[in-house]
Amino acid sequence: MVMTDPLGDMLTRIRNGQRAGKSSITSPASKLRVNVLDVLKREGYIRNYKAGEARPGIGELTIELKYHDGTPVIKEIDRVSKPGRRVYAKIADLPRIYGGLGISILSTPRGVMSDVEARAANVGGEVLCRVF
Repeated sequence: MVMTDPLGDMLTRIRNGQRAGKSSITSPASKLRVNVLDVLKREGYIRNYKAGEARPGIGELTIELKYHDGTPVIKEIDRVSKPGRRVYAKIADLPRIYGGLGISILSTPRGVMSDVEARAANVGGEVLCRVF
């Protein structure tokens, strides 16, 4: 079966896993997903992730979710730019999530990075998702 929004699928798996109180979840692997997980790990929203193989030739990511005193660290995780409607932002137009408490994850010409890193690098790009 063809998946139209692989990143949206991974974000939904993270959201559902945290609501169910799971310690880790699995998701199919792709370069974009790994790059987004790198940003989430760097910013402290997930514990870790590991790449493996579900079966020969099929990659799989195991994502360790993070909790603080029994509550999920990620309160909100939403897809912004979708396959039917792409959302791009210039450096001056980058939104601040809850006054800087949350982050936006962007796909820029210099790679996938958080909005804070994008402001420091002075680049804009496609706003993939927002996390709080």
